[in-house]
Amino acid sequence: MFCLFARLRLAWTGLAWILFVRAGAVALGSSAVSLCTVVASGTSVAYAAEFFEPRGELTLATALTAALSRNPELQSADFDIRAAQARISQARLRPNPELGITMENFGGSGGVRGTDALETTLALSQVIELGDKRGRRIDVARLDKNSSVLDRQARQLDVLAEVTRRFIEVAERQEDLLLARRATALSQQTLDAIRQRVAAARTPAAEQSRATIAAGRSRLDEQQAERDLRSAHRRLAALWGSVEPRFGDVAANLFELPPLMNFEGLVERLKGNPDFLRFANEARLRDAEWQLAKAAAKSDVTVGAGLRRFEETGDTGFVVNFSMPIPIANRNQGAIREAGVRREQVAVKEQAALVAVQAALFEFYQTLQQARAEVTALREQLVPQAETALQQTRYGYERGRFSYIELADAQRELLVLQRAAIAAAARYHRVLAEVERLTNEPFAQ
Repeated sequence: MFCLFARLRLAWTGLAWILFVRAGAVALGSSAVSLCTVVASGTSVAYAAEFFEPRGELTLATALTAALSRNPELQSADFDIRAAQARISQARLRPNPELGITMENFGGSGGVRGTDALETTLALSQVIELGDKRGRRIDVARLDKNSSVLDRQARQLDVLAEVTRRFIEVAERQEDLLLARRATALSQQTLDAIRQRVAAARTPAAEQSRATIAAGRSRLDEQQAERDLRSAHRRLAALWGSVEPRFGDVAANLFELPPLMNFEGLVERLKGNPDFLRFANEARLRDAEWQLAKAAAKSDVTVGAGLRRFEETGDTGFVVNFSMPIPIANRNQGAIREAGVRREQVAVKEQAALVAVQAALFEFYQTLQQARAEVTALREQLVPQAETALQQTRYGYERGRFSYIELADAQRELLVLQRAAIAAAARYHRVLAEVERLTNEPFAQ
């Protein structure tokens, strides 16, 4: 009923490689949506899935396609990039020229009474920026846009990871529902057998009452599993803005566990994550801000020229002006010092983040190993043993060697182990998604 979980991993791989444009076409599997085909044809993923609502059996590739095109958080990040581009356009602009009119020697007393001695000057002045301030502003704005792009990529990875988490949750709830249905069928089978034994006066009626209660409880658990699955469907569909899910089952096999690479290999991949690429970009941004602060210490020059009219004689003449601040007290030294400190701070922040992420990665790695060991032990040893024990107990119960309580315990133990196997497998894939989010590269083969 489910597809191989390898398809789920391949779907993630294809989308991640498309996201960072590191290669050409990447196959997503025969039943997965081929996003590479969309990219190769010159049509964006967002456009292809703009009006797409997943229906029928849902693959991870289909879920990711819908989320990438319609997730509100990613749409908000696109506005940030557009705003950063506008800041670049603003940084390219030069200072505006200034037009000034000066009127002197009028409205006074004596010889300057009225407007007889009026002198009117019409001048045009321009600030000339020194120290390549405009180029430095553009550098800062461009690097700020790079930060917005990296933020968008990090958010996109967050969305991919969250879709994967909720996809796994749906797959887990599907397995829970199947297990609940098996439990209901098992309880009903036991109840039918006990009714026959009670009718034949081979078993007390009290056992039928207990079996009836157990069967009723199983039906309630099945109903709860159905509600949990519907809720998981809605949580997944919410990531692409749908209120009412229209897809059915998800195509995944929780018990297909992709192999792990060694821990050292994972650590090497950490710096490919946009979260760490941002540190490299931030270092360049801080350096550009430091250069801009140094350039701001150089005084700009204002030059101007105009015409002056002497009302008393009717003559006109040219005027030229030149001015610049004298950097005696304020040489922008505080801003330069702050920019230098911020530049040095980046390396410390990057090292602190790297240490914290390595610690988290190691914890995830240990959890993956433990989850794999649990799934292997449960599926290959404990569950088969519990199934054998249940068969033996049922055989003995039918022949009067065991009580109903012992039979019910054997059934319950089998169901508990099967549920534990589902939980361990889901935990493995959930943590694997976290590791892929940190390393920015799916490593499952």
